[in-house]
Amino acid sequence: MEEVYEFLKKCQVFFLATEEGDQPRVRPFGAVNIYNGKLYLLTGKAKQVSKQIAANPRVELCAYDGETWLRVSATLVEDNSIEAQESMLNAYPSLRQQYRAGDGNTQTLYLKDAVAVFYSMTGEPRTITF
Repeated sequence: MEEVYEFLKKCQVFFLATEEGDQPRVRPFGAVNIYNGKLYLLTGKAKQVSKQIAANPRVELCAYDGETWLRVSATLVEDNSIEAQESMLNAYPSLRQQYRAGDGNTQTLYLKDAVAVFYSMTGEPRTITF
């Protein structure tokens, strides 16, 4: 999990795929954090992505650093604790302009049953589960 976290941080932007009915939806994300031994993301409950995750929590993340790319399949689990929200906001203070722990909108989610695969043009894929 640490290696996945470091790779996503290095890339700065990664893409989260959800579905809305039969339509895939992909959007950029940039906030990722480790809290209580789990990999977390943050979004707002008012956003469509939150509604899509509520309807189907199975997602994929994808990131590319110019040489290697990463695909992570997982189930997102909501953690409404103030502590998880504060941990994410402490890691990304600029997000405090949009979010506040306990505001009813800030949503922290962790990856469960994750399968991460690192790919490159020169080597065999490498899989990490967490």
